[in-house]
Amino acid sequence: MSENHDTFEIDSIELISSKNKKINNPLKKGLGRGLSSLLGESKKTNDTNKLSIKDIVRNKFQPRKFFDKESLSELTSSIKQQGVIQPIIVRPDKSLKGKYEIIAGERRWLASQNAGLHEVPVVILNNIDDVKSLEFAIVENVQRQDLNAIEEARSYQRLINDFNYDQVKISNFIGKSRSYIANSVRLLSLPEDVLSMVERGILSAGHARSLIGLSNSAEIAKKIIQKKLSVRQSEILVKQYRSKKFKLVSKKDANILGLQQGLEEKTGLNVSINNKKNNSGFVSFEYQNLDQLDKLINAIKNNY
Repeated sequence: MSENHDTFEIDSIELISSKNKKINNPLKKGLGRGLSSLLGESKKTNDTNKLSIKDIVRNKFQPRKFFDKESLSELTSSIKQQGVIQPIIVRPDKSLKGKYEIIAGERRWLASQNAGLHEVPVVILNNIDDVKSLEFAIVENVQRQDLNAIEEARSYQRLINDFNYDQVKISNFIGKSRSYIANSVRLLSLPEDVLSMVERGILSAGHARSLIGLSNSAEIAKKIIQKKLSVRQSEILVKQYRSKKFKLVSKKDANILGLQQGLEEKTGLNVSINNKKNNSGFVSFEYQNLDQLDKLINAIKNNY
């Protein structure tokens, strides 16, 4: 998002421009247990070895999906000149005999391939289970601030879904407050198209958080991007939208509102029921794409 904004108007809502300062918010030192602590917990740790690059496979629990091309190119150049200084941490792959799965250091592995290396230094850890492998990957990436907000949220959600963690346990493990973990995971309630905007770096996590709970969050997100709103301006816009919407529906009969809410919960769409004094009227469903329209049509067909 651009830091310089002009005065503009959206849907008759005027927002005044402001200059925002980017504030660095470094992670706590000694985040969670840290990689060195996790390494120390492994009872069977071998010294540094050399492995063929072709015998190393990706970590299936790697939360990081996006690797910055420029940063990866810089690392490739460094490896060409100095080699791989920090070894890659691996474990024996249970499903592929003779192969080793990366626990930490996938970026170094990719850059080593780009640099034309055939072998890389590794530390082989035995007796590392799946949950420990995921912990390694999360700690390495979060410590280095390599994950975008959605990758980070999905990694926490995976700990919850697949390994029975709760937010308190994640908080203790990662070294962040419970509220931070809760707010991170809440981002995943947003539609996929909004999550994609955050992953691609065109919408910040702060902007996305202001959209949580909005039925038309994708539409508002596009306006935020188009108008280059700051997080604060986005919050003002969303607050006024919520207030405006509440005033529009508050005059409706409680029974009509109940029916409207029930339809919204079943369809996942924004629904409006307009009931006239003679009890005639119409029901409208607001959809964002053809997939949502198809789901609505199929739901109606299946019930009649």
